Amino acid sequence: MKCLSVMLLVLLSFTQAGQDVYTCKNAKISIYSSAPIEDIEANSTEGVSVYNAATGELAFSVSIRSLHFEKAMMEEHFNENYIESDKYPKATFKGKINEHPDLTKDSTYPVTVTGDFQVHGVTQNRTVKGEIKVNGGVVSMSSEFMVKCTDHHIDIPKIVFHNIAESIRIRVSAIYTAYNSSK
Repeated sequence: MKCLSVMLLVLLSFTQAGQDVYTCKNAKISIYSSAPIEDIEANSTEGVSVYNAATGELAFSVSIRSLHFEKAMMEEHFNENYIESDKYPKATFKGKINEHPDLTKDSTYPVTVTGDFQVHGVTQNRTVKGEIKVNGGVVSMSSEFMVKCTDHHIDIPKIVFHNIAESIRIRVSAIYTAYNSSK
């Protein structure tokens, strides 16, 4: 909740009284690695996001420890050996949607988002494809993209290179509600 409040303050400084600002407190984040020995998947429903439709600004944040794996040992190795989640507790994205979808009309809008993606203490500028859906006034976003471990200085020991892929698939989906500044 603290992270959402900080993101709101940053984005609200660019708009008048929170108009056209949407928030999500339970964004779904999943990571997937397909490798010869085994597939690895983790999921979280604790991502937070703020979208300023007037400016196109978009911010996401997820606690690394909120990603849960099927096997406890995988989760432990992920947090301690690869991501070092005590040292780097969050993954974040802050950027801008390049298109300007009409949120007053039900439709599916393909979009691209350009911004800074940070994980494991390393920030990479990225342009990611996604889509915004508007249905009955409900705004949702989704995206799927690949992240190379080496781009974020995540070292995979040679002994386990058959267990973990060099690139990890990230899926993000969020359902937004209009921000009400009177709450």
